[in-house]
Amino acid sequence: MSVDVTVTDAAEQHRYEGRVDGGELAAVAEYIRTAELVVFTHTEVLGGYEGRGIASELVRQALDDVRRQELKVLPLCPFVASYMGRHAEAYGDLEYRSRTTLTDATA
Repeated sequence: MSVDVTVTDAAEQHRYEGRVDGGELAAVAEYIRTAELVVFTHTEVLGGYEGRGIASELVRQALDDVRRQELKVLPLCPFVASYMGRHAEAYGDLEYRSRTTLTDATA
């Protein structure tokens, strides 16, 4: 069962919010934003809203917003990482890849 989810970036609280039923807060995706990327740290669906696809819709719209801002994503949150993995064709290009390489310190 899916519902209409309105997603907004509550930047002052460092999270995307998913609201349903005329504005009721149903889910949040917390993040840390840097100049080049958004680190998703935690996603939570509030009691009574589980199993309705709200978290997936929240993450989808949050990732679309990150893309519009031309940023990358570091998905520390297991839910966001799993979502990106399941939808790699749509969001795989957003995943942050470090430009730093490891070298042999003894060389």
